[in-house]
Amino acid sequence: MEKVLEVKNIEKYYGNKSNLTKAIDNISFDVNQGEFVGIMGASGSGKTTLLNCISTIDRVTAGKIIINDQDITKLKGNKLNKFRREELGFIFQDFNLLDTLTAYENIALALTIQRVNPREIDKRVKEISKKLGIEDVLNKYPYQVSGGQKQRIASARAIITNPKLVLADEPTGALDSKSARQLLENFEYLNERMNATILMVTHDAFTASYAERILFIKDGKIFNELIKGNDTRKQFFEKIIEVVTLLGGELNDVL
Repeated sequence: MEKVLEVKNIEKYYGNKSNLTKAIDNISFDVNQGEFVGIMGASGSGKTTLLNCISTIDRVTAGKIIINDQDITKLKGNKLNKFRREELGFIFQDFNLLDTLTAYENIALALTIQRVNPREIDKRVKEISKKLGIEDVLNKYPYQVSGGQKQRIASARAIITNPKLVLADEPTGALDSKSARQLLENFEYLNERMNATILMVTHDAFTASYAERILFIKDGKIFNELIKGNDTRKQFFEKIIEVVTLLGGELNDVL
């Protein structure tokens, strides 16, 4: 199976010699093409720092991160910008849509930057919008649509460039339960039908139960790993809760 992401012995320190904090402590794991992997952990565990390093927002102190056979820890300037634009898709908790652009324009923006033919852009925007059920809001602005629709627009924008890896940071955090369920079903669709490789950070056990595999982070290290296998989502959810309990502290700090 093709490896899309290889994280090799990465470490991340903050501060200086007199006050040094190790946010990530020698973490290694792989993500294969078409996997849907969740990352869970309490606040301060290092999971967001890990995602930031993989997404090229932050730089590792030591170790390597390889995406699509490229060591991204060595990329700089225009090469890094090009890689981020062409190989990664981002889905954020607060949507990050541009208020002055319609849904159609928000989705098309990445392709426009890549100078894709306008006819091809139109075809791809309409195809992904149909699959995610947002055809009827393409001409509306972000302030005219619901939170769930915004997140589906953001998902369409993330996937339209056919990135090697889609990174989702607390994607259901700003949604009500109905919208969250719809978005997670869309994630399933992207993963199973479009073979999208998804890496998702979440506090929420219900959200995590939609993934195929969960990495639990504690004190900057991988504490445990769960694989869904043949479990139903309900069975997987119950196993996630068991590990969350083992992580210690207040349950609500993690969920």
